[in-house]
Amino acid sequence: MAYTLPDLPYATDALAPHLSSETLELHHGKHHAGYVAKLNNLTAGEASDADLVQLILDAKPGGLLNNAAQHWNHSFYWRSMSPSGGGVPTGALADALGQAFGSVEAFSKELHDTAATHFGSGWAWLVHDGSTLLVTHTSDADLPLRHAQKALLTIDVWEHAYYVDYRNRRADYLTAFLDHLVNWDFVAENLASV
Repeated sequence: MAYTLPDLPYATDALAPHLSSETLELHHGKHHAGYVAKLNNLTAGEASDADLVQLILDAKPGGLLNNAAQHWNHSFYWRSMSPSGGGVPTGALADALGQAFGSVEAFSKELHDTAATHFGSGWAWLVHDGSTLLVTHTSDADLPLRHAQKALLTIDVWEHAYYVDYRNRRADYLTAFLDHLVNWDFVAENLASV
């Protein structure tokens, strides 16, 4: 038994021109793979992805938690994007976003602004906190799971997520993510399971 690097749910060139093959090869094949390898070293290969959530909930701050959380975060991030993504959500998801934020557009602006102004490395999230939808952000490897929130969507704002394609223009990456990549079907599935 061991933790495994999940396959991307699309080809490495499928998100171009918004995210390049080079970015996905480095991000998935080096960064995410590195977290999985370190996690397996720290657990002596005796744990598996079935144990990941409990390990994250039980771990003390440090290397084990950081690598486990980054494995979970990245696995979730890949599914937050789609080659046919972007546009505007519909149905129950659109209704829920409108109720929580006033409109889908207001939600998108809040998520974009939260991600753009997050200082340093981390993640921007759409979460359900048990009663409503919220936009939040976490630093480094932190994740909603550790705060009793259910993640519905994430945007990786570590520089390795966008630097090859956007250099220091994080805001341009976020606009491309929201306009062309966000996988609303995945978000709707997550909301339906709340």
